[in-house]
Amino acid sequence: MNEINQYPEVLTIAGTDSGGGAGIQADTKTMQAYEVFSTQVIVGVTAQNTIGVQELFPLPASIIASQFKSVFGDFDIKALKTGALFDKEHVQIVVDNLKQYSFNNLVIDPVMVAKGGAKLLSDDAIATLKQNLLPLGTLVTPNLLEAEILCDQEIKTYDDMKMAAKKIRDLGVENVMIKGGHTDNQTEIYDYVLFSDDTDLWLNAPRIDTKRTHGTGDTLSSAIISNLAKGFSLKEAIKNAHEYLKKIIKNPLLIGHGHGPLNHGNWEN
Repeated sequence: MNEINQYPEVLTIAGTDSGGGAGIQADTKTMQAYEVFSTQVIVGVTAQNTIGVQELFPLPASIIASQFKSVFGDFDIKALKTGALFDKEHVQIVVDNLKQYSFNNLVIDPVMVAKGGAKLLSDDAIATLKQNLLPLGTLVTPNLLEAEILCDQEIKTYDDMKMAAKKIRDLGVENVMIKGGHTDNQTEIYDYVLFSDDTDLWLNAPRIDTKRTHGTGDTLSSAIISNLAKGFSLKEAIKNAHEYLKKIIKNPLLIGHGHGPLNHGNWEN
């Protein structure tokens, strides 16, 4: 087949993971599983594995801008996402570059707080993300701790999740998905989605006792943009991505000595 754009083309804007479980590596593996073509703008490089992050190096603004120019100068990007953006300067670099190009379907994975509670972005970087990046987004996908920071309130109940989503949407992003909500129910995990038209969606999955969950946020956002690039509505894309994540978490890879990677290709063990 000689026609160009044989497969939908997508873009991830994030950092690398030398351990292969998160970041751009997880994004690319997810996109490959969905049979969409992945392009990348690498914002920074990390040395990490399943045990932790040993070192990181944000890239200079000039090479980031050159990557944006290369990608948008050749590829027909149907959907795109941001992941780890490292610091205030690099959040703003990404914002400034995005504003130079036309695009649809931007999913923002804020990558602000790790599952264990450690902050991954400084307060000034979070402020820049809220003020300058969120208004460019189609969807933002914070975990519960990130949602608390974005809306400046504790989230303890399902009603809190709904209120938080409204507050986050008021920051300028069109749609909000808060991941991993649970109150007194320890057997189920609930995600809440608030759409731009004020309709909403609850998604639930059984809580699986596993530490093989490294890169779940990257994987979910990548699955969503892969579905969007293939023509699904946002609601369908979120549902499909949620089902994909449930499926691969139940079929883990026994790799690494810490929080292991997901089974993006759904390889049979």
